[in-house]
Amino acid sequence: MSGFQKIKVENPVVEMDGDEMTRIIWQMIKDKLILPYLDLNIQYFDLGLPYRDETNDQMIKDKLILPYLDLNIQYFDLGLPYRDETNDQVTVDAAEAIKKCNVGIKCATITPDEKRVEEFKLKEMWKSPNGTIRNILGGTIFREPILVKNIPRLVGGWTEPIVVGRHAFGDQYRATDFVVKKAGKFQIVFTPDDGSDKEVFDVYAFPEGGVAMGMYNIDSSIVGFARSCMAYALQKKYPLYLSTKNTILKRYDGRFKDIFQEVYEKEFEATYKAAGIWYEHRLIDDMVAFAMKDKGGFVWACKNYDGDVQSDSIAQGFGSLGLMTSVLMTPDGKTIEAEAAHGTVTRHYRVCIETMEAGFMTKDLALCVKGSIDKVTRSDYQNTEEFLQKLADNLDAKVKTLFA
Repeated sequence: MSGFQKIKVENPVVEMDGDEMTRIIWQMIKDKLILPYLDLNIQYFDLGLPYRDETNDQMIKDKLILPYLDLNIQYFDLGLPYRDETNDQVTVDAAEAIKKCNVGIKCATITPDEKRVEEFKLKEMWKSPNGTIRNILGGTIFREPILVKNIPRLVGGWTEPIVVGRHAFGDQYRATDFVVKKAGKFQIVFTPDDGSDKEVFDVYAFPEGGVAMGMYNIDSSIVGFARSCMAYALQKKYPLYLSTKNTILKRYDGRFKDIFQEVYEKEFEATYKAAGIWYEHRLIDDMVAFAMKDKGGFVWACKNYDGDVQSDSIAQGFGSLGLMTSVLMTPDGKTIEAEAAHGTVTRHYRVCIETMEAGFMTKDLALCVKGSIDKVTRSDYQNTEEFLQKLADNLDAKVKTLFA
C-alpha cells in the first residue's frame, strides 16, 4: 500500500462483538478488511457468550483490551453470562455509550429462549439486546438490499431496491406479556401523573388459562419515525409508503397514520412534489401485494414488528438475507448504529460486489446462482476464510491502484 495514508478516525467508535461464529468472522473482517486501512479510536463491546465465563476475564483483558489501549478503549461485555450477572444493565450502558459517541457497530447476539435460559442457568429470559439498544437510541432502522448482477432474485420483477424503514421503538419489543393461569378479568389501567381519575379498560374476561399482552408507543417517537423515513426517501428520491392495519387497530395504528400525514403536510409535501415523489398510506396486506408486483424503487415505512418480518422477506426476495445493509439512524441524524459489517468506505463496498460478480462467493450465494444443492460443487464457492481473504486481496489491489 505504497503511498496510502491510513484514514484517520478522530472520535471513538463503539464496537459490539457478537456470539459464536459471528465473533470469529467479525474478527477476520476487522483484521483483513478494516483495521489495515484505519487509524482508529475504538470502544470495544464484547457481546459474545463464552469469553467472560470461560476465561475469568483475564483472557478478555489480554486479547481484547490491552492490544487496543492506545486506541482509547472502553470495554463492555454483553455476552449472556454477564448480561445475566448485571441484570442486563451492561446492555443499557452500551447503548448510553453509543449515544455519547454517535457511532456504533454491532454484530449478531443471542436473545435467549427457554433452552438458552436452561443452558446458561439465567435468572430470567432477558430481552433482545437489539431491542434494548434501539429503544434507548430511538430512531429508524433502514434495511436496503445490495444488488449483485449474477445473484438471481426470487422476485424477478424487482429491478430497483426496496428500502424498509422499521420503527425502532416500543410495540411488541417493549411489551409486557404474561401467562394467564386461571379464569379472571384482564384490564389495562392508565393512571395520569396530574392526579386526575384513572382510566380502566376491560380487555377480556378469561374463562380459563391463556396469554395476555400490553404494549405502547409515544407520539414523539412516531413523529421522529415519520421524519426519518421522509428525509431518507427524499434523499434517495424514492416515493414513501407507510403500512399499518388501522382498520383493526383503529386508535393504535390510526395514530401512526395520522401523525405521518401531519408531518408530511407540514414539513415535506412541497419538497416531495418538487422532487417528483410522493407519500402514501396503505393497509399492510395491500402493501405486501403491491410490493410483490412492483419493480421496487421505494421506501416502505413499517411499524416495529412489521419491519422485522418484511425486511427479511424483502432481503430473501432480492437473493439472500446476507445481501442487506442495516443501519439505525436517530431522527436528528446524529447517531448511527450499523448492525452489519459491510465495510468502512465506498471502495470497500464496491470491492465486495465486484468480487461476487467475478464468481467468488460463499456457499449460500452459490446455491442462489445454481438453483439447487445438487448442482453446487466445491469449486463453485469459497468457505468464509477463503472468501474474506479474496476480498482482502482485491481491496488491497484496488487501494494500490488508487494510490500508486
